[in-house]
Amino acid sequence: MTARGPVSKPIIWILSLILVGVGVDQATKAIAIATLTPGVPVRVVADLLQLQLLRNPGAAFSTGSSMTVVFSVLAVIVLIAVSVWVVPKVHSRVWAIAVGLGMAGITGNFIDRVFRAPGPLRGYVVDFFAVKYFAVFNVADIMLTAAAVLIVLIAMVFKIDMSGRRVTVGEDTRQVG
Repeated sequence: MTARGPVSKPIIWILSLILVGVGVDQATKAIAIATLTPGVPVRVVADLLQLQLLRNPGAAFSTGSSMTVVFSVLAVIVLIAVSVWVVPKVHSRVWAIAVGLGMAGITGNFIDRVFRAPGPLRGYVVDFFAVKYFAVFNVADIMLTAAAVLIVLIAMVFKIDMSGRRVTVGEDTRQVG
């Protein structure tokens, strides 16, 4: 219960996805650290998918490796901004899923930056999924990508606003979910 009444279902979806997503992300990273040797890839699907332990100080594709503190601060700013301005507007399950996945992904990588070597706000993100001709990434990155794809689909393709109403020009809006 909040001061205004019961907690809304979208908030429960968002919080649940953050908790489960961060748990899965951190558990898979712990398993990767415990079982993989840096520089020794393990084939999963021929040469297409391998497990390869990598500690990444930067962002996607190891860009900005000297800006780890900046990425850490940006993660905090984004999490606060989304919590304050986006989450209260979400009244649809599909938007709750997208927001929850995005926040889980940001939080999972932020935890690495805070608690992993070389130190607080400078820690390296643990990556271990290696796709041929692509990047090495982790579960948090998968959640971030899924959230981005969902947001584009929801907002631009299906034109559903955060309340769950379909936004169409010249027609009435209707509740979608």
